Order: sequence, then structure tokens, then C-alpha cells
Amino acid sequence: MYSANQGGLLEVLPDPLFSQNQTVYLSFAGGNKDANRTTIVRGVLEGGTLQEVSTVLEVSPDKQGPAHYGGKMAFLPDGTLLLSVGEGFKYREKAQDIEWELGKLLRINTDGSVPADNPFLDKAPRVYSYGHRNPQGLAYDPASDRILMLEHGPKGGDELNHIEAGKNYGWPAITYGVDYSGAVISPFTEAEGMEQPLTYWVPSIGPSGLAIYRGDQFPAWQGDLLLGSLINGEMRRLKLEGDTVTLDETIFPEVSGRVRDLRVLSDGSIVTITDEGDVFHITNAP
Repeated sequence: MYSANQGGLLEVLPDPLFSQNQTVYLSFAGGNKDANRTTIVRGVLEGGTLQEVSTVLEVSPDKQGPAHYGGKMAFLPDGTLLLSVGEGFKYREKAQDIEWELGKLLRINTDGSVPADNPFLDKAPRVYSYGHRNPQGLAYDPASDRILMLEHGPKGGDELNHIEAGKNYGWPAITYGVDYSGAVISPFTEAEGMEQPLTYWVPSIGPSGLAIYRGDQFPAWQGDLLLGSLINGEMRRLKLEGDTVTLDETIFPEVSGRVRDLRVLSDGSIVTITDEGDVFHITNAP
């Protein structure tokens, strides 16, 4: 594992049949400063240690520098596995190049093989969608049968996108943000053949982690999106009506710090973790 700057362990995701097979998937930065890549391994959790570890995906080609890995994973109902991949920061133009896996959402079978219905089988077998910058939140919503993904913009232009197979989400050809220096990256915010986000944030909030609330402890929140904000140091709730965001609010003021990820537990309570190492367990149980 390459641990530097944004590199390191990115996510741990249990198999849908974890209670039966004890299998987990880990995404992390592999390699070194001059040649690194977002990687997925899987293994069986036995007595607190990971056994039978095997590599199921290594993003290609390698990149230089410890930035923009993505690394979020989600399972689809057919058992295939999604992985968000950043464009490596200095490779942003490659987000539009189908034959590079940087700046993409990838889809594989859990053994690493390619699903036969991926949209670019000839040129880019594992690519599911493209034109992404640095996706830091990913979830599948079974109620609406859609994939939702958060990605960091540059200075401004963070996005929530509804992902569909084979579509182009625009980075860096269209963006609502500018470079960190203030320079224009693109004069365009929309273009033919490129998808618009469901919502975007200017200035940036640094959205990280994404969960869909289903549970009994916050009954008014059914189907709402929960996410963290690295920049504002807070949790947020978004309500969607179809593909329209009708509410975007800060929640749980007691949660502070760079909120990195969150989960809704089976009892309807919520757990979130910050970059500072704090873990918050939020409950509304009687």
C-alpha cells in the first residue's frame, strides 16, 4: 500500500453475503510515488485477520503522484462491483479518454472479470461511465434503481450525479468550478453529449461519503441522502424528488471535523468517521 497525501486505505466494503462467506473488499492506493494505482483486493475475515487475499482490480495505466484516487465501491443487484476512480489530478484530460481508466466509474465481477454488458467492451472493457474528477461518494439506491455518485470539483463545482451506463459526465470539458489559482479550466458549464449534475456546490463543500437513509430512527428521512463535508466539517442531508434536489441542509451540529465517510446501520442509527479519527454514533432510539 502506498500511504502518502491522499493515498492509503480508501474503503472497506462487506460482500452482500458477508454473514455467510465473511468476505470483504478493500480499495487502496497501490504502488509507489512514480507508479501507483487504485487497487481492490478481497479476502476472508477470520478471527480479526484477513485470509485468502487476492487482487481483483488494478486501475490502468499507472500514474504519478499521490492524488485523486477515488476508491469508493458499491454493489449492484446483479452482484457486480462498482469502483470510482479519480483522474490523478495532473491527468485531468484523460478523464475524457475512454482507453484510460483514470476519471472513470468501473464495473467488474467480484472475481475481477468483465461483465458482458459493460458499455465499452471493445475499447475499455471495465469502464461504466467517464468524465469524472475525484469521486468520493458512491451508492446504489434499490428503491429508484439508480447509481448516485459525489465528486469533488476543483475550486467550486462539486457534483452529485445520477450515473448511467456509457454516459459522459463532462470533466474537464464542462465544469462549474475554476482552477485553484482562479484560472479558467473550461468556459463551458454544459455541452451536447455531456450530462448535467443533479446538483452542484459553489463554493466547494468537499463531499465525501454517501449513504441512503432507510431505517426507523429517523422516519421522515426515508430515501434521503446523507453525506459528509470535508471543507465545512459537517454532515448534510439531501432530499430528492426524482432527479430534483428539494432540500440540502446541515444536520447533527455535534458532528465536527473532516467527515470522511458514513454508514446507516441495520437498526437505523448512523455512524460517521472523520479524518481526525473521531467516530460518531448517532441514534434517535427511545
